[in-house]
Amino acid sequence: MSTRGKLGQTPSQTVGPYFAYGLTPQQYGYDFASIVTPCMAGPEVEGTHIHIAGCVFDGAAKPVNDAMIELWQADATGRYPGTDGVNNRFTGFGRCGTNADGGFFFDTIKPGIARPDDAPFINVTVMMRGLLLHAFTRIYFSDEVKANAHDPVLALVPAGRRSTLIADHHAAGKYRFDIHMQGPQETVFFDL
Repeated sequence: MSTRGKLGQTPSQTVGPYFAYGLTPQQYGYDFASIVTPCMAGPEVEGTHIHIAGCVFDGAAKPVNDAMIELWQADATGRYPGTDGVNNRFTGFGRCGTNADGGFFFDTIKPGIARPDDAPFINVTVMMRGLLLHAFTRIYFSDEVKANAHDPVLALVPAGRRSTLIADHHAAGKYRFDIHMQGPQETVFFDL
């Protein structure tokens, strides 16, 4: 009896922790270079240079030491790199695995905005053991209060949960953004 056309979709495979060897080898001590790093913008890139650091926590508030975070963002003018044919040495994409304490970091620039109602934001993808699919969220900035108040996507999030999407500005050019996978402080994740 033929099963052609009668089988359902094959389920996704888990997204970690096997990715360290192939996606973040330098960070974990392998002797070959990573294709993508957490350093998204060198000193020659125009814009306000920022450092984002944080930790990934599981549902029991324990650090996750084998997660991988990817960022994708616009440049200082609000354009995503590659969309205008200009190569300004800013890729707009970065990747970082978490360390033994669940920590990650990115060196980048503060994104600009393309539309007047948007607030500056960075797209975030989280991959880790136990997840069958990537988790998607955003980083907004605590020093953009006026812009955040008008952002249409942030406005869709219940007011009591918006703080989980906002990176705290704690020093010149330095932001803190923790990701809580579950629990009372669970980060807002988007269904894409």
